[in-house]
Amino acid sequence: MSTPEQNHSIDFLNGTPWFVYECTIQLDADYRRIALFLVYLFVFMVGLLENALVVWVNWRRRHSANGVLFCVINVSLSDLMVIVILPFFIMEVTMDRVWLWGRFLCKVTNLIYVINFYSSTFFLAFMTLERYLSLTRPSSPSLFPVAGRRRWVLCGGLWLFSFFLALMENVHVDLLEWDEPGCYMVPEYNYTEWYVCVAIFCLLFQFLGPAAVIVTCNVLIARAVRTAPDVQGRRDVWLVHVYSLVFIMCWLPYHMVMFLMIIDDLDPHIFSCNTIEVLYFSFSVVQGLSLFHCVANPILYNFLSKSFRNNLINTVVTCLPREGSADQVGSGNQPNAPNGGGGGGGDPGKQRKFSNASTSQSDVGS
Repeated sequence: MSTPEQNHSIDFLNGTPWFVYECTIQLDADYRRIALFLVYLFVFMVGLLENALVVWVNWRRRHSANGVLFCVINVSLSDLMVIVILPFFIMEVTMDRVWLWGRFLCKVTNLIYVINFYSSTFFLAFMTLERYLSLTRPSSPSLFPVAGRRRWVLCGGLWLFSFFLALMENVHVDLLEWDEPGCYMVPEYNYTEWYVCVAIFCLLFQFLGPAAVIVTCNVLIARAVRTAPDVQGRRDVWLVHVYSLVFIMCWLPYHMVMFLMIIDDLDPHIFSCNTIEVLYFSFSVVQGLSLFHCVANPILYNFLSKSFRNNLINTVVTCLPREGSADQVGSGNQPNAPNGGGGGGGDPGKQRKFSNASTSQSDVGS
């Protein structure tokens, strides 16, 4: 996984660069490498299992799924993309940023990583907005309607926009031969201008914009659910705030470090040498920790939902061999019921309103 390189102007004091002359801090890169290896390995093993289960259970209903569940599927697909390429990053960390898989995979793996960087947060933001609108305006049309091409056009538009933003960065990713081959993001000209622009775009589109939507909508959802007269699970209102908290915890450290890097690039003398050392030392750490969203998203938006767990059990049961083809699963949820929903009786409008008031993001009927 490529990381920004320092671009300090070099001033000399008695023939010694200022950042060497002033540095007194000693940071152990070996411990960082071990920590990153463990983080990547954990995210790969746990995230692969979680997201594969989510896609497996929900993919069968993708054509009839409501907007919230449709976004859940896309979030898991996006997370699966970056999880699949994690073994390359694990090996890169193990060999101290030595890249042995050629220029093509250098560019492709970085492109996939950055696409996920944007797409997962875009779909999370749209999912939260869809959730809020379906709760407060149940009669209004869905952002991702079940029928028609609007769903696929909007979905394709978000993926294309993520691809465009990723290309802005990926065009400058290349395999560089220094002491050892490495995969880096270093443009040939105007490094500072390029890096500052990309970092600002990243801050705006990947964090500030989605965070504003996610936090605002979740606060409004919690307020609406708390005052809804027909909601039984008011004790679960806190879960709505956990959605926002986990998003902020995963991405705020990364963007804080990135923002300080922007300041350092604009004015290389504003921070001390020790501060710069800590800043660039911690970048790969917070970058690795941000990948915990691949583990947290399936838990928050799927496994905490009773209806998803029921649907998972039903899906597993239908895949098991049976002695008699006429035998049916006992009185539980039907496999084709929305998210393991129960019978079809009752007023559909009232059922939708009740399910929309649930704090579990996937507890929404199709």
